[in-house]
Order: sequence, then structure tokens, then C-alpha cells
Amino acid sequence: MTVAEEEYDVVVVGSGGAGMVAALAAAHHGLRVVVLEKTSSYGGSTARSGGGLWMPGNEVLERAGVHGDAAVYLAHVAGPDADPERQNAFLSAAPEVLAFVRAHTPLDFAWVPGYPDYYPEAPGGMAGGRSIEPKPLDARLAEPGLAPPYQAAPDGVAVTQVDYRWLALGTRHPRSVVTVARLAGRGLAARLLGRRRLTMGQALAAGLRAGLREAGVPVLLETPMTALIVGGGDPAAGDGRAVPADGRAEPDYGGAVPGGGPRGGPVRVVGVRSGERLFRARRGVLLASGGFEHNEAMRRKYQDIGTEWTVGATGNTGDGIEAGAQLGAALDLMDEAWWGPSIPLTGGPYFCLAERNQPGCLMVDSTGRRFVNEAAPYVDAVHAMLASSVTLPAWLIADQTYRDRYLFAGRGPRTPLPRRWFAAGVAHKAATLGELAAAIGVPAEALGETVGRFNGFAASGRDDDFHRGDSAYDRYYGDPRQRPNPCLGALAKPPFYAFRMVPGDLGTKGGLRTDERARVLRPDGTVIAGLYAAGNAGAAVMGRSYAGAGATLGPALTFGYLAALDLAAHDQAAHDQAAHDLAKEH
Repeated sequence: MTVAEEEYDVVVVGSGGAGMVAALAAAHHGLRVVVLEKTSSYGGSTARSGGGLWMPGNEVLERAGVHGDAAVYLAHVAGPDADPERQNAFLSAAPEVLAFVRAHTPLDFAWVPGYPDYYPEAPGGMAGGRSIEPKPLDARLAEPGLAPPYQAAPDGVAVTQVDYRWLALGTRHPRSVVTVARLAGRGLAARLLGRRRLTMGQALAAGLRAGLREAGVPVLLETPMTALIVGGGDPAAGDGRAVPADGRAEPDYGGAVPGGGPRGGPVRVVGVRSGERLFRARRGVLLASGGFEHNEAMRRKYQDIGTEWTVGATGNTGDGIEAGAQLGAALDLMDEAWWGPSIPLTGGPYFCLAERNQPGCLMVDSTGRRFVNEAAPYVDAVHAMLASSVTLPAWLIADQTYRDRYLFAGRGPRTPLPRRWFAAGVAHKAATLGELAAAIGVPAEALGETVGRFNGFAASGRDDDFHRGDSAYDRYYGDPRQRPNPCLGALAKPPFYAFRMVPGDLGTKGGLRTDERARVLRPDGTVIAGLYAAGNAGAAVMGRSYAGAGATLGPALTFGYLAALDLAAHDQAAHDQAAHDLAKEH
């Protein structure tokens, strides 16, 4: 078989935020870079996301007068499962990364005022928040092939994270009505003038891609990594070897154990195979190929859960993680994900954000009892769902007042819910709590007692069981007009509703262990030369927690950038000599 060869300094696998920032930074350091994307669209989970960035100390926050001790906060939140050196590297570099993105792309950013850190009462936490989001971007700047958003707004309507907070309140708050009118007016103007704007993750991905276009970096769609090339060169020519990316085929190690090079020598990653194309990487390869949320076998192995409840990009099947593991890389946090309670709707899972915080609803497990602060950060809520003491399925219980007031799963207040939801058993509706309990298979007496006790908390404004509404984070998506607690409202007006809740996620957060320079490590802490990982292909710097809105993308962009800096500083003469020696040895 003839293999078509192309040579670059750096090969980036994956076109999400981590990969595109890395490619952009490498290009601006004079390196020749290519981005390989397995799917037919670019942007990955970044394009599907809210686009928020948690990058403390950046110039946008400084300009807004937002300060705080992020190091104390992150160390407290991430706990012992996170590497302090990586945390320090992230916090130190984050401001520089954002300044670089603003300087070399059409993107600009704004503070999301009032959106708290997810643990604002923790040491160093901030109730006013330090998340930022992309400002709306002219859609004409977007290259063709942008991955679609997780949830599309009506044509021409550009919704930001700030807007979503008020939209979620339906017509309950004057600012909600103003927001709806403003967005409708802008949407109409956009359609009439043909000037559509992109927001959130769509803006972020499109802006980064525009930066790559200006820097002359090619992004090759439908070009999946089928193998990492290690050793001296092309396996088809016999002077190197390919390590399959899917983990299913047995690579030819030439008598060496995984992690060793030819004859057991040190391994070096020198390129990427994509079918019959070979992309040589003179300096190294960055795996920014996402997590493994759509890999059924991996999810069953590491998490005992399937793939049907994730909203991550469909191309995220763990290719980079498996390829690194084949080379002997260490794996961390493989049982974790960026969890969030979700409703398994007939059209796909719906990731619940504001719905759990608003008054007039509560969550129970199959025993009919509450088991969590419903308004807690979404990772914590699923950790509670997966606890051994909780019996699934879980249900979000609400009354008609709740449905009359608030947006629910994208449906407006008082808007009839789709019949298919009820036919599929995802939603149930009944005139009494007893009938609802029978419909969802929970003990009627327990559910009645739970609702009665909760209604008492709503009257007093204090949740003595789970402290819902005590945290500024809980209250962010609550109802400011609800007194005395914006997150607590009685379930009293029939009919009553139940919505099935499952442990969904935005993507997995476990992956290849890396150091503060994004270099992939073996279990003994040694570096696999020429191999880097960023984004969800690498184990999260956040440990098992989630610092705030954008704590996925902020570190992803930062470690992609740090990988590029390391690749740019790499001693090229030493790399070439090592590759020559490996080829000669083999």
C-alpha cells in the first residue's frame, strides 16, 4: 500500500477549543501546523457549549474590576485529586492565553456579571463570579463546516449566557420580558439585513477557526487519526510502527512492551496515520480529540454507564486516550465526567441547568424521597444520583404553578408539552400526587410526605434537609420574586408533573495523565516524548469538581497553548537526532 506523506512541525488531532488554540499558538511561533478532524465539521464539543471560560486574572476581568484569590479557591475545590503544579501552570498562563486569543482572532469577551463560582462560599470563591463569554460574532466570519450547537435558538436570535438567565424565568420577571423583546427585535433585524450573529460556543469555535485561517493553518475535516506513529518514521516503509487509535487492534511492538520503542528503547511519537495518509510531526503531536463519552465499551468499563445520555460531540469516542494508553500512558479520573442531571427526551437528552433551581419543583429517587439539594452544581447533583444510597430512576416533581411560570426544557410557560414525552414515559401528569406516584412507581405515602415537608421549607424559606437556596450559586437561577427563598416554592397546584432524570454529562473528564506542560506521562512520571494532550483527552485539572462556568474550556484552551509553547521551545536538533537514531536502530 502506498502511503501519502506530508510533513509538519506539529500535528494537532481534534478541532475543538484546545486543538485550535494550540495550532494557532504554534503557528504564531513559526511552526508549520495541521489540524486533523475526524468528523465533517469543526468545533467539537466547544461549538456545542455555552462558550464560557473560567480563566481567572485575565484582562477582561481586570478591566471589569473583578479580582479574587483563584489559587486558594481552586486548591480547595479540586482537592487531593488534582496536581498543584498543573493548577499553578493553568492559573499563571490563563491571562496570557486570553490576551493571545483576543490579539489573534476576531473574538472579544465579556464578563458574565453575577454568575457565581460554583462554590462561592468556599475559600477564595466569588459570589459575583469570574466567568467570561464570547461577545456575539458576525456569522460571516465563520468558515463553512461549523459544528451545530447543542440547542439551536430560533433563526437569527443570538442568545448569550446572560440572556439565558432571564429567559429561564419566562414572564416572571420584568427583565425577562425586556430580554425576550430585545432578542426578538435583534433576530428580526438580523433576518432583514442578513447579518446573523453567533454566540456562546458557536462564536468561540468560529472565531478560533477564523484565526487559523488568517494564520494559514489547514483544518482537514473527515481525517480521523487511525494510528500514532512512533519510532523513526513510516511503518509502511519499515522504519517505524503504527499504534492503532481505536485500541482494538494489536500493534506490532517488535518484541517491546507498550511504552518502549524499537528493541525496548525510548518511544517517541513522530506522526499520525489517517488511513493511507501519513502526517509526520517533526516536533510532536497534540491529542485534543475529546473524551470518550460516545464510546460504549469504554463507558461501560470505566463508568458502568452507556452513551445515550451525553450531549458531548458525537465524534468523541476516546481515540486519543486509547492511542496514548497503547503507548503506556497513565490514565486518571476515568470514572468521572462533567456530569449534569438530564431528561432523556425523545429527541435526545436535555441537560438541566436552570430548571432544578427554580421554585416549585423537587427531585426524588425511586423511594419517593429527596436525596440532594436540587439546585447544587450539576456535577454534585449527579454524584448524589450515583451514590450507593440512592435508587434510580430519579424524578423531577413539579406542579402547575411551576409550569405556568418558567421556561422548561426549551418550552415556554403554559406551552403544552409534547405528547411524545408522555408516550415515552419521560414525562407524567396526574391530578393528585398519589396518582402521580402510581404512574412513576414510587410509594405514594413517601412522595406525599416528601412534598409536605418540602412545602414547609418553602413557607419558612429554609431547607433544613439539603440547604437549597443557601448558596449564591443556587440563587443565580432562582426566582428573585419568590419570597422568602428564591429557590423554594410549594408544590400545591394540580395537576402535578414528573420528569425522569438520568445522570447525563457534557463529556467525560478522565483521560491521559499530563504534566504542567501538557506532556503525556507514564505511570512512573516519565514523559512519552513528542506526545501532548489537552482538553478532555487529558485528565482534568479540576479533579472531581468543577470550579465555575467555563472550567472545562478555560483549562482546555490554556493547556493547548502551553503545549504549543513547549513544542516551540523544543530543541529541534535533538529531536531530529533522536528520530534518526531510532530509525537506524530499527
